Order: sequence, then structure tokens, then C-alpha cells
Amino acid sequence: MKNFEFYNPVRILFGKGTIAKINQHIPAGVPVLFVYGGGSIRMNGVYEQVTAALEGYEFYEYPGVQPNPEYEQLMPALDIIREKKIGFILAVGGGSVIDGSKFLAAAACYEGEDPWDILLKGAPVTKALPVGAILTLPATGTEMNGNSVVTRKSLKQKLAFGSSLVMPKFSVLDPEVTFSLPKHQIANGVIDAFVHVLEQYLTYPSKAEVQDRFAEGLLMILKDTGSKVYAAAKPDYDDHANFIWAATNALNTALSMGVLTDWSTHTLGHELTVLYGWDHAVTLAIVLPGVMQVTGEKRREKMLQYAERIWGITNFDHMAVINETIKNTEQFFRCLGVKTRLSEYGVGEEVIEKVVESLKSRDVYLLGRGKDVTIDDVPAILRSRL
Repeated sequence: MKNFEFYNPVRILFGKGTIAKINQHIPAGVPVLFVYGGGSIRMNGVYEQVTAALEGYEFYEYPGVQPNPEYEQLMPALDIIREKKIGFILAVGGGSVIDGSKFLAAAACYEGEDPWDILLKGAPVTKALPVGAILTLPATGTEMNGNSVVTRKSLKQKLAFGSSLVMPKFSVLDPEVTFSLPKHQIANGVIDAFVHVLEQYLTYPSKAEVQDRFAEGLLMILKDTGSKVYAAAKPDYDDHANFIWAATNALNTALSMGVLTDWSTHTLGHELTVLYGWDHAVTLAIVLPGVMQVTGEKRREKMLQYAERIWGITNFDHMAVINETIKNTEQFFRCLGVKTRLSEYGVGEEVIEKVVESLKSRDVYLLGRGKDVTIDDVPAILRSRL
């Protein structure tokens, strides 16, 4: 187990009715930018709860943030921030709204020419506006970390940055808010969180027993309770509560302490989203089995541990175990209504050249932090997913 430091300053307001408490955590007297997505928060009562909690504040709305938030669509918000002297950004939505708000928080204080350099060139974030979050879709874990992913459509790039300065000052997790989610969004959330855990778990042994058992517990909850939430005819508060908390813990930095993480599945998934506009979770469901296939022998010890502890698969033939585990993982995604093959979306071998060229254009030759998945593995990974 490697040396590490752990600090997570995000205040979590968990439970029914907690949206009403946000005025206790937003500084008085500062103009607020209320950022959200489409019309769902108006239909499920969240909009009314938020505006009631903001009574007495000067606030401005910036609606319409789309899934896979786009740089071009976010930039006009900077004009509002500067004109109205915004002092606090309140993000109400899923991962895209929160990620977009984090980028705005950093971009508003960026002193260079183009805030995109924060993502493209790793320009340092030295200051940022404070952000608060009200989560409406459990999936990305962005409500409890300092990460953000933004797409610049004109450049065909989907990139990430991270800074402790954009960690939310607070995040509201009210399970009742998730009761009205469509089935496909619940499925996306379960898959997204499940793959987040695997990116931090399915690498190499680190003698980090706490992180391993924590990861395995989250995987079991997402596999079992997540499936129940997806299939339920009527929402169950406790099931939704466990789902939302598991998704948050899947990427709040606790699992990565002292262990080797990967993220090659996410690197390739981002490329597919830029090329075809697919949901983030869809790309992960497509790519992950291919990454598992290519790394199965190299990561044999953790793969066998995952097989036994999550799927109950044991066998003297380790390759048979690995293949069965990949099959079970893919079938889990399919049981959530998500197709897992490129050909099912009308995509053929042409995708390989497109992805490879895109990666090369940004000098990306090492796909993950595990250092065992390179650009040379991309053809095999994607070809296995046709």
C-alpha cells in the first residue's frame, strides 16, 4: 500500500428536505448563479425548492446545460458572471451540470487568454469561485470531488481537469429527488459508478485491504441495489438512498488512496462520446469488457479476486474464470438495458483509425495510470467490441 494524503472538504447534506438548508451554506450578500440543465427540475419540484431556499439572495439563472457539457455552450455564462459580479455558483443537476459549473468557477478566475488551456494544457487553477451542488442524478461522483470533464465540440475533444479549488463547498443528496428519473438515466448512473470503482480496483494488488473491501462493497451495492432501483415499479427511499451514496463514494477519492488506478476505459470512452455523441455510461459499457480482455492476464490476481468476491466464480483454469467474469460484467450492463457492442450502434472497424488518430493528435500514447494499456492496445480493445 503506497503512501498517500487524504483530504476531502466537501460538506454533504444528505436526506429528505435538505435542499432547504442550502441558505445556511451560501455566503450572505453575494450574487448567485443558479446553473441547471433541461426542464426536469421544474417538473419534479426541485426548481421551486431551490428558488425558495434562495429567497433573499440576488440570483441569476443559467439553464440549458446539456449532457457532456460543451465549452461553447458554457462560455456565455462567463459574461453573466463578470457583469453581475457573481460570487457563488449553485449547480443543480447531474454530473454534466456540476462539471460545467466547476469549469465556470475556474474559468471565471483564469488570467490567461483561453480557459480551455486549463483542460488542454493543464494550466494551473490558482483561484476559483465557490461552488455548491444539488445532485439530481447519481452517477459521476463529481458532487464530492474536484474533477471536471468538458467537451469542446469544435475541436472534437473531451478533456478533464482537477483542482481542490473547484470541490463543492457543499453537496445536497436528497434521495427523493431521484424518484422521477427515467430508467435509462438510472441505468447510466449505475454503470458509470460501477466502472468508476473498477478503474480504481481492477489493476494490481497493493495490500490495501480497506480499499479493496470498500470497493467490493460498493460494487455489490451497485450490482444488487442498483438493479433493484432500475427494475422497481415504485421507488423505495432506502434503495435510492443506498444507490446515491454508493455512486458518490465511488469517486470521492477514498478508493484511490494508496492503490494503483487505471482510467484507460474512460480515456477511450471519451473518444467515443466525441465521435458519436453517446452517453458517457454507454461508452464505458462498450469499452470496459475490451480493456478487461486485453489486461486480463497481466492483471490476473485482481481479476480473479473480482471474479470470486463479486461474481462467485472460481475455477482451476484462470483464463476460463477471466472470460466468464468479463461475460458476467457485460451481461450486467445489458440487463440494465444498455447495448455493449459497437456494431449494435452501427459502428464498424472505421472507429479504430479515428480513435487512434485522435489520441495521437494530442500525443496520448499511454491510456491509463496503470501504464499497461497503450495506444498499441487500442485496435485490439475496439475490435473485440465490434
